Parts: sequence; structure tokens; C-alpha cells
Amino acid sequence: MHPLKMFRKLVSATLAAALVACASDPVMDAAAPGDEVSAAPPRPAEPAPPPERAFPEDSLYPLLVAEFALRRRDFDLALATYLEQAEQLRDPGVSAHTTHLAQFLKREPQALAAVRLWVELEPDNPEANNTLATLLVRESRPVEAVPHLAVVARHGMKAHFPMLLGGFRDLPPAQQHALSKAVEDLTLEFQDDTRLWLTLALIRDELGQAGAVQAALDRVFEIDPWQQQALMLEAKLQLENEDPDPFQRIEAALQQDAEDAQLRLQYARMLTRFDMEAARQQFEILSAQAPRDGDLLLSLALLNQDTGDTITAKAYLRQLLALGQRSDEAHYYLGRIAEDEGRPKEAIAAYLEVGDPEGREFFSARGRVGRMLLESGDIDGSARYFSRQREDYPQMREQLYTLESELLSRAGLLDDSLAVLNQALEELPRSTSLRYSRSMLGEQRDDLALMERDLRTILEQEPDNATALNALGYTLSNRTDRHEEAFELISRALELSPDEPAILDSMGWVLYRKGRAEEAVEYLQRAYVKLPDPEVAAHLGEVLWSLGKTGEARDVWQGGLRQDPDHEVLLETLHRLEVPVADLNP
Repeated sequence: MHPLKMFRKLVSATLAAALVACASDPVMDAAAPGDEVSAAPPRPAEPAPPPERAFPEDSLYPLLVAEFALRRRDFDLALATYLEQAEQLRDPGVSAHTTHLAQFLKREPQALAAVRLWVELEPDNPEANNTLATLLVRESRPVEAVPHLAVVARHGMKAHFPMLLGGFRDLPPAQQHALSKAVEDLTLEFQDDTRLWLTLALIRDELGQAGAVQAALDRVFEIDPWQQQALMLEAKLQLENEDPDPFQRIEAALQQDAEDAQLRLQYARMLTRFDMEAARQQFEILSAQAPRDGDLLLSLALLNQDTGDTITAKAYLRQLLALGQRSDEAHYYLGRIAEDEGRPKEAIAAYLEVGDPEGREFFSARGRVGRMLLESGDIDGSARYFSRQREDYPQMREQLYTLESELLSRAGLLDDSLAVLNQALEELPRSTSLRYSRSMLGEQRDDLALMERDLRTILEQEPDNATALNALGYTLSNRTDRHEEAFELISRALELSPDEPAILDSMGWVLYRKGRAEEAVEYLQRAYVKLPDPEVAAHLGEVLWSLGKTGEARDVWQGGLRQDPDHEVLLETLHRLEVPVADLNP
């Protein structure tokens, strides 16, 4: 056998064995592109043997090194060697193996380099083109991916054109329109490809081209009258256009196939935003078709709770408990109903049944119990309750300490909150989150020495902790005259997280405090675009006001008041600047 062909067989067997041996390894997810968006099409039949050619003597040893590295699971060495030899040998088989190994290791830059060479050597190979298209989309280069998906389609395989929309909103406008044009051009070749036309419709929808969206959808319906994504997209458009019967085509599809549970579920979920009663009817149909489906029963319980029918809601929740499904959620919402109906003991009993510390309801349930005890004046009872919870769930004690201290702070019991955090840090002295919580409580209690001491301790442990840098810098700029020191801290935080709106706000505020209002506006405006928060509105408005841009300042403040008319920082700003809240007409 030709040496290169013999080597291919050896390497193929070795890589396959390595992948099988690592079947339980988390990196297996990357052995192929993996999900529906990136799954490679089925491999074609084994191609005819390539023509034999002279085998470079200086490649034999490195390839054997790579082969034995795979056997030893030394994947870094194997990949590095394959990448080097793929370029030297320019052999499709070696390039394919290199691509697969790079994907297996989740090394996408190396996978992209390897698959580019593979496509260069086998430009008509559908697997290679599909893999390259997938990696290009992940690199936010969907326009380059289009011709490679076209190769897949030309082989009669299902090219997943909708993956081109991944990250579409983050593309520059020029690239968005270029992608739209590339996909539109491809429809001339693949006139009956439903996924391609649907992709064009989705792109046009993102670009706000309503009429053009409908034209693409009409072509989808000509090919497949009941295509689900197209049905939902058309309904969305018709709702936006205030069409009197936006769900006509969906209802026709359900009349055609009343058992289409997936379409009915999408329809029901869409209805929850517009017509709760109609949504409930659809969920009831789904539940009748699948009476033991816990997800449907929970949806029906929540719909009935939202519409005020708590009797029916409780019946569905108890049905969930009888089935042993979604038990924590059932107990939690039974607790919410009991709490809303003024039965605190029953509510607490239900909340205490929520036992999965990994579940979404775990901390919410415990927080509600703690809050109810504090509201009843039973501070000692709340302390005993949280102490028991930490004994029962020792792996969650850090989070439970934090929750208890937050509840005490919200109740205005700042000394009790501090005592809890002091106890927590005696037990968990290296906990950054607990120390940060105590630093914020120190600032709230006007104990800036405690605040600064805790934040600097965090920074000793984690010098690049942008949150701690920003918190210390902002507090120094806002509560002291140490503005130069604050500027240095915030600058470091901004280097670490250049797009974080809270840090942009801090930078704007410290620049204003340093007398650089014109520079401050730019940072504050960027922060407000990313985070239109009332506190950011207070800062931006004050800086604009100081520059004589009173109209713009009023507009910003109005926006903040619309979000929260009682926001403490915003109201303090308006009071200090003697701007009557009534004049802003929020």
C-alpha cells in the first residue's frame, strides 16, 4: 500500500478511537459543529482513491509523532503537528483530520485555518464547505459563508441557511445589506429552497423591510403552505400592521392538522402577549392532547393565576404535584398565591417545600420567607430561619448570608445586616462577594473607611477586578475630594471593561467632578444609550445643565422619571439644582 494511504488509515483509526474513548469528555461537543445551526451534512460515499504520489520522507516521522500523541491523548502536540504537516503535504485527508481534531479540541482559529486548506484542496466537498461556513458565521463573517453553503445545497443536501442570521444585529449596516443581497442572489439558483427563502424573509425583517418580507414569505408558502417559522413571522408582521385577523393562516394550518403540537405551542406563546384568554384556550387544547405534560400544566397554572382565576391555577399546580413533575415550581407558585391571598403561614409552608438549591425558585422562595418574617417584626425568627438554611444547605451558605444581609438592609436594619456580613466573613474570609456586599453596606452607612478597606482587600486578591475598581473610584469621586485617585481607579476599570455602562457613567462623573464637563458628556451619553437608568440620567442631566443645555437636560431627566418617579439620586439632583419635578411633567 502507498505510504500516504497507509498513514491515512492509521491516523483515521487513531482519531476515531480517541474520540470514542473520550465520549464522556465535555469537549466531545466540538467533535463536529454539533447543533442544528452548525451540524455538518452526512458524509458522502467514500471517494475514489486519490492518485498516488511520492511521500515526503521528512513528513513520515512528524506524522507518526502526531499519531502516537493522539494515542497518549497529548492533543496539543498532535494538533500542532497536523497543522504544520497539512500545509506541507497539502493532502485532503490530512487536512480533514486536522479540521476534525481542531473542532474536537474547540480550537476554532486552528479549525478555520485547517478547513480553509481542506476546501482549497477539495472545493466541491460538502462537509468541508459546511464546516467552513459554520466557522465563518461564528467569526461574524456570514457574507463569506454564503457561497460555501451554496456548495452544500448543490449536492442536494439541506444547507442550514438560517444560521447566517447568527449575530446579524451586531454586524455593521453595510455587511447586513451585503448579506441580504448575497442571499437574494442565491434564490435565483435555488428557487425552491424553503430555508433559503425563509432566511431572506428573516433578514429583511431585521432590516425593517416589511413589504419585502411578505414577498419572501409568499414564496415560502408557495413551496410549503404550513411552514411554521414563516407562519409565525407573518403573524408578527400582521400584528405590527394592526391587521384585524393576524392569525388567520396559523388557524387554517391548525385546522389542517389539529395534532400539530409544536405550531399550536408557538401560537399559544405568541397569544400570551396579546390575548391571555385565547392563549389559555390553546394551552388547554395542548394539555388535553398530552394530559401528563408538566410544562403545559405549569403554563396553564400561570395563565390562570395571571388572569385572576387562582382556584383553577391551584388545581393545575396540585395536579403537577400529584404527577411528581415541576414540584419546586408548583410549591413556589402555591406559596405566591397563598401570600397574595393573605395566608402567610400557608405561604411559608409552601415555600419551605422548594428544596432544589440549583433551581430558579430556591433563593426566591427563601427570600420571600425571610421578608415575610421581617415584615411581621420577627427579626430573631428570620435569623434562626437563615441559620437553619445554612445548616441544611452548607454548599449555599455564602449566597444565603448575602440574601439575609440584603433583606435586612432593605428593611432598614443596617446594623443587623452588618452583623450578618461580619459573621459571614469570619467563616468565609476569602469570599469576594461577601466582602463586596459589606463594602457597599459601609458606603450606605457612611462608613467610608470600611468601604475602602474592603474594596482594597478585594483588589489585593484580584487586582483586575473591574467591579471593585469602579466601585472604589466612583465612591471616591462622589463622596470625597480625592478625584485624581478616583480617576486612576476608574481608568483602570475602563481598560478592563471598556463597554460596561456603569464604568462609563463613573468616568463621566469623575471627569465632571474634575471640571472637565465637555469630556464627561461623551462618556455619560454612551452610558445612557447602553443603560438608560435613572441614576445615569441624573448624572447626564446635571452635566448638560452645567453646560447650559437645559432643554437636553430636562429631556434626559424626564426619561429617568418615567422609569422611576421616586428614584432617590435623581430626586436629590433635581432638588439640589432647584429644578421643580412638577415642571418636568414625567
